[in-house]
Amino acid sequence: MASPQFFRDVFNASPIGIAVENLEGQPLFVNPAFCAFLGFTEEELHRKHCVDFSPPEDAAKDWALFQQLRAGSIDHYQMEKRYFRRDGSLVWGSLSISLLKSEPSPLVIGMVEDITAKKNAEKALRASEERLRLAQQAARIGTFERDFRTGQLTWTSGTEGLYGLLPGGFGKGLQDFEKLIHPEDRTRIMNLIDRAKETGEPTDAEWRVIWPDGSIHWIAGHWQVFKDESGEPGRGVGVNMDITDRKQTEQALLEVNRALEAQTALLQSREELLKVFVKSVPAAVAMLDHDLRYLQVSDRWCSENRAEASEILGRSRYEVGPEVPERWKEVNRRALEGETLRSDEDRWESGGITRWARWEVRPWRNADGAVGGILVLSEDITRRKQMEDELSGMSRKLIDAQEQERSRIGRELHDDINQQLSMLAVELEQLENEPTDVPRRARELRRRTAEISSDVQALSHELHSSKLEYLGVVGGIRSWCKEFGERRKMEVDFRSDVNSFFPHEIGLTLFRVLQEGLHNAVKHSGVKRVEVQMHEHLGEIELIISDLGKGFDLKAVQENGLGLTSMRERIRLVNGTIDIQSKPMSGTTIQVCVPLRSGPEERRAAG
Repeated sequence: MASPQFFRDVFNASPIGIAVENLEGQPLFVNPAFCAFLGFTEEELHRKHCVDFSPPEDAAKDWALFQQLRAGSIDHYQMEKRYFRRDGSLVWGSLSISLLKSEPSPLVIGMVEDITAKKNAEKALRASEERLRLAQQAARIGTFERDFRTGQLTWTSGTEGLYGLLPGGFGKGLQDFEKLIHPEDRTRIMNLIDRAKETGEPTDAEWRVIWPDGSIHWIAGHWQVFKDESGEPGRGVGVNMDITDRKQTEQALLEVNRALEAQTALLQSREELLKVFVKSVPAAVAMLDHDLRYLQVSDRWCSENRAEASEILGRSRYEVGPEVPERWKEVNRRALEGETLRSDEDRWESGGITRWARWEVRPWRNADGAVGGILVLSEDITRRKQMEDELSGMSRKLIDAQEQERSRIGRELHDDINQQLSMLAVELEQLENEPTDVPRRARELRRRTAEISSDVQALSHELHSSKLEYLGVVGGIRSWCKEFGERRKMEVDFRSDVNSFFPHEIGLTLFRVLQEGLHNAVKHSGVKRVEVQMHEHLGEIELIISDLGKGFDLKAVQENGLGLTSMRERIRLVNGTIDIQSKPMSGTTIQVCVPLRSGPEERRAAG
């Protein structure tokens, strides 16, 4: 057996935490990266058992797999688990354990990668998704996404409602969106879309849309295009908001102003007409006199400022509500001098809470043309700004999630292959100490080298799904299942009755979901057999992945990982459905149904 000093020489330089244990789970060697990960010294870790590092539920899962390793039923396993640091805090690690069949006594080698940041990002992503959903419901705001590689637009159902459409009523192409825009606004908006694609800068615009019933509504949009590594447009995301009420109020105010300017009635009549208008308008509007005392306020003004009209009328603007910022005092002064001032976005703090408003302040005049006071039109856009912040954060997290998915295979390549090569190096060192056993050990080393080569080849197939292109979707998936089963030493029973051709995008989506499902089965199910079925029925492709393994608490997994979220999002992008059924100790079944699409306008990127 190689000496502890040899392990130090081989593993001390590794940035990944490494521990060598005996078959009782007692650490014999830990490298500096492992010590730094947990905050213990090497001597302290030598006095611990492997189950002492984690909470009981995580330690139990690890120890159960460790027992299978000792019994010889498996020779390696991987899992994500929590670890206790010396200060009592919890961190997450991705653990990879392999059996080192050394002479005379077998050893266990474990590698741990710190994935605490990834887990925190997953938690933040789930919280952002929930806040985003609630904000959309409360503010009648919808989001959209455009894939520039395929030209596909994806809308939330809330966005479709802003255009008078039922869920699923949008045609998914840019030309379908263009048809919804009012003809007089169409060229301007399409030019802005092209400009945002070229520059990648955030873009804001307002436009009219014509509903199927012929009514005209106003939409405010905010969007941004994110470019890929080559500088080409990759993904565009944005938010839409219904501003019809505000636009109607602005138009009504203009009409009232024109009427006031045309008439020659007495001051009292003009003031009374304005008061009636302000009171009844469905927007946040306030009318103030020259001394900035409230003469009238609309119901929405009261609701947004959380006050009753009786508490406001007759009082000064500076006596009611939160303290007025100095910049607003300057706006009031200039408006009383005859200016009309506007702000599309104005931010201020009120009671420790950040609020945003869009406002316009304009003078109103009496019969002789003198300024009698000011009209203040205000729209609370706090929810919209929160939505935009959530959207920007969500965009970054979606990109991060995509990169995490792409790098997952890379990490597996690094961890698994690097671990095998490290063990190979150990056995070569042992071979130098036992020259009489060279022929037998050389055969074993050749076999191990061939296995590493096979693993590298298999992982390269996961990085690029070329077999789907060369063999077709069904043939490519069948071949990959066979290779995956051989590499993971498990049976993947693949059956298919699909005969129709279907687009590569749908095939790639099913392939990625299958990969995620089988990787999860290897990590968590504890079984050596998984069934994969593909069926064709009434214009739909059905994919079923099932095992009789340990199962899991579906709610808990949905709250703690991106895997299921990734699968659901992929299937949503091809208008499919996914149903996951699993319970602890009762197996897992993933059922996917995707409608066949053949037109280029209905294709989406899924890889």
